[in-house]
Amino acid sequence: MPTSTQLSARLRLLPFRAVRFAAVGDLGALVCPPYDVIDEEERRALLDRDPHNAVRLILPDGPTPTDHRPDDDRYARAAALFDEWLADGVLAPDDEPALYVYQQSRAGRVLQRGLLGAVVWQPLDGGVILPHENVRSGPVQDRLALMTEMRANPEPIFLLYGGGGPASRISAATVDTPRLAYAQTPDGITHELWAITDHAQLAEIDDDLATRTAMIADGHHRYTTYGYLREELGGSDGVAGPWDAGLTLLVDETAGTPDIRAIHRVIPGLAMPEAVERAAAVFDVRPLPGADHSSALAELAATEGPAYVVSDGATFTLLFAPDAARLAAAKPADHADAWWQLDASVASVLLMGQLWGVNDTPGEVEAEHDPLAALRMANESAGVALMLNPAPLAGIVAVAEAREAMPRKSTLFLPKPCSGFAMRAFRFEE
Repeated sequence: MPTSTQLSARLRLLPFRAVRFAAVGDLGALVCPPYDVIDEEERRALLDRDPHNAVRLILPDGPTPTDHRPDDDRYARAAALFDEWLADGVLAPDDEPALYVYQQSRAGRVLQRGLLGAVVWQPLDGGVILPHENVRSGPVQDRLALMTEMRANPEPIFLLYGGGGPASRISAATVDTPRLAYAQTPDGITHELWAITDHAQLAEIDDDLATRTAMIADGHHRYTTYGYLREELGGSDGVAGPWDAGLTLLVDETAGTPDIRAIHRVIPGLAMPEAVERAAAVFDVRPLPGADHSSALAELAATEGPAYVVSDGATFTLLFAPDAARLAAAKPADHADAWWQLDASVASVLLMGQLWGVNDTPGEVEAEHDPLAALRMANESAGVALMLNPAPLAGIVAVAEAREAMPRKSTLFLPKPCSGFAMRAFRFEE
């Protein structure tokens, strides 16, 4: 049997037999968001919608990966439940391997379209699959324990690539054929799935992707987990198997424009007057009287260069036009120019680190994608919210190509693929 080390260094998306809910019609009550955006309140709401909701598999008896304990058997319970649902016919594998076209739309407008398959794992420094964020050990340990027990990938990661080739053409033609499944989710998005099983088309897609690179848009921790899973299940000899690949949605950026959102910061205990006074040593400062979060964000979006809105939840101030000499002097010598072009990098190093004296780390600075939630947190903690513009896709790609990592929690790519729509079990590929 071949070993994992014999796998070629190229982008490959392998067909697989998707494990899907056997229910007919709208699967919206059975699917869920990815594990890392579900809190306990939403988890309970998902279970209230249907006791077979996929959240029971991806988050067994706990809302977050930080709850992981080595002696906890919740992962074994998730694996047993997965087996039970397969045995009872709640879930069923498709009859033959396929690549799946996964399309997300709202009100008839296509948001994004991609291919769902098993991406062959590549080292992150190999230039084939590019990261743009660093990972923490806790979530990786959590996902590794779950996938090892299940011998499955219960939810996909999200890769982005340039598209525009034969794979894009075949995907676009496939959506004109009858779909396999659909789900309407509470955010108003329609998720649809089609299968590609024609061997000639699969070969054409494989040839097209061989020349491509992809960037991880969402799922850095799970992609890292795929690497550890190969070591866990492949053994010391690195025996090849289905664990050499991981469930992935490879999104064609030419089929819909990625919706990239900013992730804001909250600094508890930093008073608004002090925050503004310290920032004024480097930034121009303009109060925004009468502003609310929407008008403040609109003002921010219209401002060029590194710019931010700082707020205590009640008042808003725009920080912009940092002093050029101070900005240049603050650039860390070990980071590329592309990294320093990001507002999030300047905020982390110059504004928060040097001017406010805080480290952009969990516990000291909180990250929140919802601006209203960030403002509430600022108000409740007698601190400030720091609101940022979204990073441009070109800037994110430039950082990834420079083999850099953005500051933690810098980007939110939407829409995310839902979990439970199509899962991957190793038993159907061994």
